[in-house]
Amino acid sequence: MRIRVLRSARRTVANGIRFYERQQPGLGAYFLSSIMSDLRSLNICAGIHQKHNESYYRLVCTKFPYSIYYRKEGSNVDVYAVLDDRRDPKKTEDVLGKL
Repeated sequence: MRIRVLRSARRTVANGIRFYERQQPGLGAYFLSSIMSDLRSLNICAGIHQKHNESYYRLVCTKFPYSIYYRKEGSNVDVYAVLDDRRDPKKTEDVLGKL
């Protein structure tokens, strides 16, 4: 399985790292480690998650209130966004609609 984290997803992860690092030094690194673990899990379970708006699969992260939005094509997985679940759902829809 080939997992590709697109620029849009890398940008949203970087925003999360900055947010958590401001909360407590070192928490940003823990956030990144947790997200990377969830991304690696896609090697085993890509495609089993609930579809969001018929377009993206949604993997709910294990340790932080974030979700990973991805598409699966054969043996390839493209991660489009890693978004904070505490945000207004309309804003999530707007972000995903622009990708």
